[in-house]
Amino acid sequence: MSNVTIDIAGRKFTVACGEGEEPHIKKLGAIIDGKINEMPGLASQSEARCLLYAALLLADENFELSRSQPDLATPLEALADKLEHVAARLEANAG
Repeated sequence: MSNVTIDIAGRKFTVACGEGEEPHIKKLGAIIDGKINEMPGLASQSEARCLLYAALLLADENFELSRSQPDLATPLEALADKLEHVAARLEANAG
């Protein structure tokens, strides 16, 4: 097991991950941070609200992509499962 620190909306989160997954987790963190930065004023909200809106934006993108490209639905469901797992880790480490 390893730990990686990601920066989301100016806040640092330490996330446990498997050996070698650190770069992947950092990329996911950067995606989440990018979603928060797309919405003016969101970064000043609570951690929970920031992560909620980022998750909703990512879920919406996932839904729209799976609707427009049904052959990608299965890989996107796997990605959604991974995002849920990362979100659970973030929540566990934020408290």
